Amino acid sequence: MKKFLKIVFIILLCLTFTAAVLYFWMNARTSQVFGNLTAKVNTTEKIVALTFDDGPTANTPEILKYLSEQNVKATFFVVGESLEKNPELGKAIFEQGSELGNHSYTHQRMVFKSPSFISSELGKTNEEIRKTGFAGVINFRPPYGKKLLFLPWYANKLGMKTIMWNIEVDSNKSSDQIAKYVLDNVSPGSIIILHPMYNRSDLEAIPKVIAGLKEQGYNLLTVNELLEHQQK
Repeated sequence: MKKFLKIVFIILLCLTFTAAVLYFWMNARTSQVFGNLTAKVNTTEKIVALTFDDGPTANTPEILKYLSEQNVKATFFVVGESLEKNPELGKAIFEQGSELGNHSYTHQRMVFKSPSFISSELGKTNEEIRKTGFAGVINFRPPYGKKLLFLPWYANKLGMKTIMWNIEVDSNKSSDQIAKYVLDNVSPGSIIILHPMYNRSDLEAIPKVIAGLKEQGYNLLTVNELLEHQQK
């Protein structure tokens, strides 16, 4: 009986350890097992990247208006399904000079998904992005920031860098609170994430964030431009 209980204990211990490791890699913001992951660029220059997740939606024109008024570019991590339904909005992002990134096709948590599912999610979204006219490097941001082994492995196989972030604000805050948090926590090389496609506070925070960053002496770049300044 003691031998049996010992075996059960060891099995449970192994399962607990495995679950803890999987949980860590699923949620890690600064590292992954396969491929290149960036949450912040190592640089001393006062440069940052402003990134938007989801969509495109009916809020896209207003986002682009704010960017154009301030003469800056951003990176839009779009959902392939939404982009397919709103191709004119994707083209508007490209024509404004901003950058498109891959945020999956259906925005599902891509954890414990089959290889064929992940291949379809990334591949179909890349196809929709190319239809906009965007010809630059397509980076990837996993939905909800969740990822496990096969997802980063497959993204790496496609030559896609995984882009996370180091500044995120609770969307339940007011636009002033969102802007204040960003401006209080920004540093050279920061990657800022906002969700203005569906959240009004994030949307209204955009011009405040941009103006505040400029006042602090920051230049706003796309993610690909920011990556070029990565110091070894």
